[in-house]
Amino acid sequence: MTDAASLKPNLGRYGVWLPTRSIKPELAARIESLGYGAVWIGGSPEAELDWVEPALAATTSLQLATGIVNIWTAPAAAVAAAFNRIESAYPGRFLLGVGVGHPEHTQEYVKPYDALVGYLDELDAAGVPTSRRVLAALGPRVLELAAQRSAGAHPYLTTPEHTAKAHGQLGRSVFLAPEHKVVLTTDRDKARTAGRGVVEHYLGLSNYVNNWRRLGFTEDDVRKPGSDRLIDAVVAYGTGADISKRLDEHLQAGADHVTIQVLGAYDADTLLPALSELAGPLGLTPPG
Repeated sequence: MTDAASLKPNLGRYGVWLPTRSIKPELAARIESLGYGAVWIGGSPEAELDWVEPALAATTSLQLATGIVNIWTAPAAAVAAAFNRIESAYPGRFLLGVGVGHPEHTQEYVKPYDALVGYLDELDAAGVPTSRRVLAALGPRVLELAAQRSAGAHPYLTTPEHTAKAHGQLGRSVFLAPEHKVVLTTDRDKARTAGRGVVEHYLGLSNYVNNWRRLGFTEDDVRKPGSDRLIDAVVAYGTGADISKRLDEHLQAGADHVTIQVLGAYDADTLLPALSELAGPLGLTPPG
């Protein structure tokens, strides 16, 4: 086991996941003021990560994380240089999430496990500590690699049942931070439509489909556009209290941190009201 056992990241109970390649400093400050502990940035950010310092400079305790840097498009040497630059200026406030992406999107997708191991070797050589990096991991093999070569795992588009299985495999010393999608509406049909509009894309990606099958979903469930059963499992909806109860299932199953993606709310004008409405039911308090 790595130094993750003694240096498990502490990002608070809840963070915010954004499907973009950067975050504006003013949005970071507003998210911090609501009590969220971290912002995870998706969209396979470029290796330079030059948007991180301005957002950290505008906040005092918020952590930033990548969810995830893609090993095929962001060279390890450049990512390591960016990490070391950020860590020097803002110690302990940036978490590097790394992953292999999807074979359907990557022409070079050959022996992805070996490629990921080699990428981690390069990060090691460049001084990126295991305690400040996590891996995008769904299946048992990469989850085990996450425990051996990083602080833990950032599973995407999963369920509390997956969290329980991952926690059972990895134990308490490994950081586990699943992502979960939410829609703030009590209209079930509207919520399912919003969820299906996003999830349908992932039904064409084998990594996710295979993971859902391992969780017991059927061929009918994972056939586009996705069954109601699948959508309800991966997208929480209802009142703030309803959503809080669903997200808490991840924590009860062994997650250390849950990163929340509010569907359809990706700019400040739509995102902040939703995060504010959720903050109370989630038990969040402003820092300080």
